[in-house]
Amino acid sequence: MKRALSVTDPKFDLTKFLPYLLNQAAEASSLEFQRHYKGRYGMLRTEWRVLFHLGLYGRMTASDIGARAKMHKTKISRAVQRLAEQRFLTRTRDKGDRRVEHLELTAQGRKAYSDLSSVAARYDNALASQFTEQEMEILRRALLKLGAD
Repeated sequence: MKRALSVTDPKFDLTKFLPYLLNQAAEASSLEFQRHYKGRYGMLRTEWRVLFHLGLYGRMTASDIGARAKMHKTKISRAVQRLAEQRFLTRTRDKGDRRVEHLELTAQGRKAYSDLSSVAARYDNALASQFTEQEMEILRRALLKLGAD
């Protein structure tokens, strides 16, 4: 069995540190998609993630999105505010609990979601084409395992 290196180990190599590699891969792989959601709609990363959750799951609360997307509530709150200002979503107070808002995409939001989801699917296919089917299956399984609670 291979010995695990610690950060204080003089042989520690940052370029092989898994969190570093994952971050580098995430940044590199998301830049092209960013051109679309930012260029076409002026959205930030958190905003397209909120938009996609509402597009996929329909009406949700910010807490629901936070739990699914693993995003901090203040980031979601800012994203919701901007998406509402741009008329991509509506906010409706819960009748039973005035502290809760239900979020839904507007027609404009659904159109943006439809457009960006087709771009995302094409982009995902382009990224996946760099790997064999077996490599993609292993990569997706490994990433899902790392992201599991």
